[in-house]
Amino acid sequence: MTKKDLDWGNIGFKYRQTDKRFVANFKDGKWDEGSLVDDPTVTLNESAGMLQYCQQVFEGMKAYTWEDGSVVCFRPDMNAERMYNSAQRIEMPSVPKELFLKAIDEVVKANIDWVPPYGSGASLYIRPYEFATGIVIGVAPADEYQFRVFTTPVGPYYKGGATPIAIQVSDFDRAAPRGTGAVKAGLNYAMSLHSSVIAHSNGYAENLYLDPATRTYVEETGGSNVIFVDKDGNLVVPKSDSILPSITRRSIVYIAEHYLNLKVDERPVRYDEIKNFQECALCGTAAVISPVGRIVNHDEVIELPSGMEKAGEVVSKLYDTITGIQSGKIEAPEGWIRKIC
Repeated sequence: MTKKDLDWGNIGFKYRQTDKRFVANFKDGKWDEGSLVDDPTVTLNESAGMLQYCQQVFEGMKAYTWEDGSVVCFRPDMNAERMYNSAQRIEMPSVPKELFLKAIDEVVKANIDWVPPYGSGASLYIRPYEFATGIVIGVAPADEYQFRVFTTPVGPYYKGGATPIAIQVSDFDRAAPRGTGAVKAGLNYAMSLHSSVIAHSNGYAENLYLDPATRTYVEETGGSNVIFVDKDGNLVVPKSDSILPSITRRSIVYIAEHYLNLKVDERPVRYDEIKNFQECALCGTAAVISPVGRIVNHDEVIELPSGMEKAGEVVSKLYDTITGIQSGKIEAPEGWIRKIC
């Protein structure tokens, strides 16, 4: 195995075409076995359901090299389950868990030279996705679909890695009440692009979205869930039917309770509570955990006591523990690690 010649510590979070990708098709009411292909190009009819009515769901996960040279994935069974549920909500045939996990194994093995080396701080990002290839013109689900998985080596999602970031409260809504906010579908992320451009132009890393019904409660950001730490050192996790069920967030909750012996309070969190919290962070597959030092809502500026220099004590412990589990330095709960090779 010969690694690609990359500056692994400075590759950034961007797409690099790797050698192989996995493709399977749904036709005549069933999925085929799928196979690895070289071509990254997707060809669609102009009236494909993906292009006309945005029938698409996706996932994101990472593969890591451990110190002993083995390559592993972090909780891919949870990604399989979430994409299965997302597809049902968009009226798409769900990819069976066995096919999903087979695709992950095959595509990582086929791109093994692209998995960043141990200690580089980088990982192999894995993007499974499903979309409608069948032709439609009236508003209706398509009858044919494609499931694909590609990979790309990545560094930290936010510049600076675990350095605290500043975020702003968006004037826009991320999802409608009783809508698709809890579904990992491309249509949800399209809704966030306009406000994301505004946030970045204003110098902020992300948008914090409030509940669309009352704009009173915290939901999540454009690409991550959000967590808080109160003055007593308890983990406070916003709860809402519109929040994406992040696998990283759910892992953090378990780690807080079972590794760090913290009290976890999962509940609706009012925006006006933030000024009383000690720490804040964003969490997700891409970001893992990114501390937040400042939250701005027009003229209101909330400076978290943890500051803009480094992550707070609790967020630091959570980050060190989850990344320790992912890198093999800390023993994982049973079933969290899938060894690829």
